Amino acid sequence: MTSYLERYAERHARTADVVTAVALCVCTLFGAQISTSESSPPHALWPAWILVVSGAAVLAARSRPRATLAVTAAAAALLTALGYLPSPLLLAPVMTALYWLAALTDSRTTGVYGSATVALLVATSLAGAPLGDDFILRTVGTVLWLLLPVSLGGRSRFRRAYLESVQARAAHAERTREEEARLRVAEERMRIARELHDAVAHHMAVAHAQAGTAAHLADTHPEQTRKILADLVGTTTSALLELRATVGVLRQTADPHASPLEPTPGLDRLPELVAACASAGLTVTVDIEGEARPLSPGVDLTAYRIIQEALTNATKHAPDHAARVRLRYDGSRLLITVTNDGTMHGGAVPPMPGGGYGLMGMRERAHSVGGDLRAGPRPEGGFEVAAALPFQPRTPEPRTPADAPTGRRPEETR
Repeated sequence: MTSYLERYAERHARTADVVTAVALCVCTLFGAQISTSESSPPHALWPAWILVVSGAAVLAARSRPRATLAVTAAAAALLTALGYLPSPLLLAPVMTALYWLAALTDSRTTGVYGSATVALLVATSLAGAPLGDDFILRTVGTVLWLLLPVSLGGRSRFRRAYLESVQARAAHAERTREEEARLRVAEERMRIARELHDAVAHHMAVAHAQAGTAAHLADTHPEQTRKILADLVGTTTSALLELRATVGVLRQTADPHASPLEPTPGLDRLPELVAACASAGLTVTVDIEGEARPLSPGVDLTAYRIIQEALTNATKHAPDHAARVRLRYDGSRLLITVTNDGTMHGGAVPPMPGGGYGLMGMRERAHSVGGDLRAGPRPEGGFEVAAALPFQPRTPEPRTPADAPTGRRPEETR
């Protein structure tokens, strides 16, 4: 019931103010007739109409709380100076003005005006009647009755400030959700672009090398040419399948009846990757050290894509047409090293770390699962890509991959 009245008063503020003003006028008339055994009010009631008229000032309490308090306090001081007992009914207009002052202004203003009002009414009340049994009512009673609306108004102000802060936090949270949604969309676009780059760049580079080799051997080695062309069909088919799997993510929600997507590639498809590079003329040696450990899907895909991009660069740039892939299961990390010997064709310098979208994508992939990657020319010649990936994704931490192991155990060769 109370909450309903509060909502009604908020929606119909003017009506509530008028009803309050009328009620205060009635309370003032009754309060002017209250007396004690030691004191009695004046026989004439006309002075009480001064406070009754001042009660109408409450209509302006919402917009001018200071002026309203000044008018009602002055009228109440006049009545108490004439000998009227400062009962809560007589002080009702002043109490209402104090409530709105405390609810609409700051604590300092409320303290200054409230203290002055209390001191004024206590002084006039004591001056208007001889001391007697009603001394407590004229002093302590006046103070307590006037402090009550001050505390209620302060509570109302704090409650309103709390609700405003809650609304502000809710609005901020809504804006944050929208910004987070935009950020997630941008991250998803980057992820899809990275997947498309890895799939297209690798397969197109291998297909280009296979087509060039087949054209070169077409006249002198027709059987080998037919085999390379068959491998070329497999390479383009793999490219189409990976493109279909990547783009299929975008249509999966809109088309619930779409066919199942191809499983995400991982290190289990490393032999296929090596075979594709071999058909393009790149000899790849794979060394595995340590006991193989299961990788999370994200880390497994990251490891495969890093090796795929590194071998794609080796297919295009390695002068000796050979590359080495080293996998080392060390503690809680998988160490990956992809190297090729020699210098670039025409004496060109291999791409430096951070250059090109391929190296940038590899580094972003490694960081996304909490790993690290470095790539660049080797002092003894050639180019090296080294990555350290955790078995389970975690928050990225800046670190340097461990040095590559010295011993090796050939597992797969062209």
